[in-house]
Amino acid sequence: MKKMRRRAAGTDSGGEQGFWPSYTDMMSAVALILFFLMLLAYIQNIITNNDLMHKEEELKDTLAQLSLAAAQVEDKEKELQAVSDTLEIARQDLDDQQIKLDEQQGKLKEQEEDIASQAAYILQQQADIAAQRDTIAQQQAQMERQQIYLNDTQAELSQVRAQMQAAAFLRLDIVEKIRSNVEQVMGSANTISISDTGSLVLSESVLFDRSSSALKPNSKQVLDQLAVGFASFLSTSDSLEYVDTIVIGGHADSTGSDELNRKLSTDRANSVLSYLMSTQGGILTPYAQYFCASGYGSTRPVASNETPEGQAQNRRIEISIILKDESVLDALNQYLAIEVPNAG
Repeated sequence: MKKMRRRAAGTDSGGEQGFWPSYTDMMSAVALILFFLMLLAYIQNIITNNDLMHKEEELKDTLAQLSLAAAQVEDKEKELQAVSDTLEIARQDLDDQQIKLDEQQGKLKEQEEDIASQAAYILQQQADIAAQRDTIAQQQAQMERQQIYLNDTQAELSQVRAQMQAAAFLRLDIVEKIRSNVEQVMGSANTISISDTGSLVLSESVLFDRSSSALKPNSKQVLDQLAVGFASFLSTSDSLEYVDTIVIGGHADSTGSDELNRKLSTDRANSVLSYLMSTQGGILTPYAQYFCASGYGSTRPVASNETPEGQAQNRRIEISIILKDESVLDALNQYLAIEVPNAG
């Protein structure tokens, strides 16, 4: 300071140079400024360091919070992954359930179609049953009508059977009476017989000589009785109602030719018929329309032609009484023999 003052005193003598500060004063001022600046910088640095420490603490807190948040995020991510896995499993289960549901819906649709088909079938069956019931009702009504008709028919057939039986009994009765009368006149039971078919059978030995168609004299008594018997039989209207034809059939054995046997059997039948029409004053003439003669030769044997006895049985005159529509009546008899179930 003293130096400065000296310079100041010197300046007083030197003139204008006394106005410029001294170097020392300048440096002092600069140092002072630098000091203030450093002080300011130090203070600023202290303030800044405090701020930095505060910021570091805040940063540490923030990092800690971030770490905690990161840990929480990781936990959440794990939870989210678990939830995602659970959702994936649930989605897979849902897909499986959907597939099963689709299958069940398909089966249900098939079942519905089957039910619809069965319903249609049931309706058709019901319609068929109704139609069958109608048919059964119609058949029952028809059966009732048929049963009524059958009952009426059975009643009519019973009447016919009674008439047929009466006719058959009448024929057998007349044939038996004629045979009995002839036996009484001839005094022999071997003169005339009745065949299994109800015909009168006269042996050749009674009427003819061997190989002859001329009647023996003693055979005329037999034929006279036959004429009387037939006249008595035909004189009643009941008898005529049933009689169609009285056939006098000639039969031969198998000896000789067929032509000879047919001629001989025919001639013998005609001889018997001619005598019956002429005897007893023509007692049978009113009934001539009922008589006919026929020769059968050896075509209708009643015994074997291998023995003389059988040949003798085959040489015969057989008188058959043919009833009206006898073939139809025979068929009717066979029909009547069938048992018809009663109604109910």
